[in-house]
Amino acid sequence: MSNTVLYALWGVLYALCASLGFVTAPENSLRLIMSVLSVALFVPPFMLNYRSAKKNDQRTLKLVRNLALAWLVLAGVLLVANFLSVLASEALGNVLYCLLIIVASPMVASGSWALAIFLWACVFFDARSKLKKK
Repeated sequence: MSNTVLYALWGVLYALCASLGFVTAPENSLRLIMSVLSVALFVPPFMLNYRSAKKNDQRTLKLVRNLALAWLVLAGVLLVANFLSVLASEALGNVLYCLLIIVASPMVASGSWALAIFLWACVFFDARSKLKKK
């Protein structure tokens, strides 16, 4: 499987998670599908890290590391903004939550926010450690 296929798979899984994040009160079977897709979203970046480390592809490792870091920062900022929006208007809260769903799609779709944050951090540290070894 080439890197292009892995990037495409990663993008498709991300889009699926983002669209499923807008489902309110899913049934048990849909909740299970959403959770599996959310965890599956992290398979392509780990595969990219593994393949890139074997090929000594610094560029891909840096890209995956930077994407994971950007996701962690954006998700953290939007999460805090969502909590602080309790004191603001309902419209602002809805806009911030929609942004959170789009940016932090595996976090919202899985229903397990800590798991998604943990897995993004694992992707980040995996790429970072492989970069330091070279």
